[in-house]
Amino acid sequence: MRPFRHLIPLLAALLPLGLPPLSGPVLASDHLDTPAVIADPRADIGDLYAWMSQDGRQLNLVMTIVGHSLSDRLDYTFHIDSARRFGKPGNASVRSMDLTCRFPGPQQADCRLGGIDRVQGDASSTEGLWSEHHRFRLYAGLRDDPFFNNVRGTRQAYQVAEAALARGVAKDKAGCPAFDAATSAEILDKWRHTDGGPAKNLLAGWTPMAIVVSVDVDAVNQGGPLLAVWAATAGAKGQVDRAGRPLTGNALLGQLRSDEEGDRWKEAYNAATPADGARFEAEIARGLGYYDSFDGQCGNQWLADAKTSSTRRYHRLAATLADDRLWVNSATGICTQMFAVELAALSDERALRSDCGGRTLTYDASNIYRSFLVNGTAAGVADGLTRDEHPPSNTIFPFLVAPEVPPS
Repeated sequence: MRPFRHLIPLLAALLPLGLPPLSGPVLASDHLDTPAVIADPRADIGDLYAWMSQDGRQLNLVMTIVGHSLSDRLDYTFHIDSARRFGKPGNASVRSMDLTCRFPGPQQADCRLGGIDRVQGDASSTEGLWSEHHRFRLYAGLRDDPFFNNVRGTRQAYQVAEAALARGVAKDKAGCPAFDAATSAEILDKWRHTDGGPAKNLLAGWTPMAIVVSVDVDAVNQGGPLLAVWAATAGAKGQVDRAGRPLTGNALLGQLRSDEEGDRWKEAYNAATPADGARFEAEIARGLGYYDSFDGQCGNQWLADAKTSSTRRYHRLAATLADDRLWVNSATGICTQMFAVELAALSDERALRSDCGGRTLTYDASNIYRSFLVNGTAAGVADGLTRDEHPPSNTIFPFLVAPEVPPS
């Protein structure tokens, strides 16, 4: 049993890039995380992005796929729910629209936006392929994924925590370990460095397949201006993988469990939908307790109930994250803060009511996410990296940078 074993190595994806293999767990947004997706990287969603265009007319969507090709036996779907207010799925007032793509052959795409529009043909041109009624534009091809992560530093930080747990560090009734100041300082310091030196992005040069869509927002917001987006891959036997917010599935499931137990949790999670979130709340809360401890303070995590010493301390955030969808406010083209919709609704941060939230290509997603889990704010816990080596564009289609051509 290894703490944080759920951060599965990216070996199958990294070896083609010529990157050195790792002997311990690594951190990616949502890559190669269970046996089912490891068996077919074409079913493995690496990252999901969703944000508004500056003029507020289009919802931009990107799904990256770990494999370097797309399967003719899988559906690749962006699920888009729309509502007037933030909340859990299943409300009768919520309207849903699916944009589902199939790829029957090389450079052949067939995508449908519900029953209102469709596109067929070669979508590999960077100009994109317009649908029949011009409600959406599609691109599909290899691109640089702008998710960046100091994987080695993260692994080394977790190893410090693992060693302290192995020494018998006490945990409170909510499951938060009582790391002393020296241990906490070492965890945060390791996180900011790579092998003791400057932070390095192990995912530099990461070039998976990308499905990129820009869709008219009035085609998908019929239930209200708040959009909740999640992505899924599915085949003849059902759903294989899903993705919403970055890191939720990879970072918070299977803590302190055997490899087999961890795999069962993650397989169940990938086969589920956001409407099934209640099944995973208690397990997510377990993971939240560990992250809450890393700064040496238990109870200062975002949405934690500091007055409660029981496992209910993390219930509110666990319930929020178990509904694993990217929330986008389609009423605005200003996008500056990941979790903006959640912060406006749950923390009454009124200034963020005019922010689209979602996940743009340039948000520092991993550091923002970690900071909320560790110290309850959008900053303060960093891995020493602030941007991708190949900056993408949030405004120019198809947004992602083309892969570097290796020297001949």
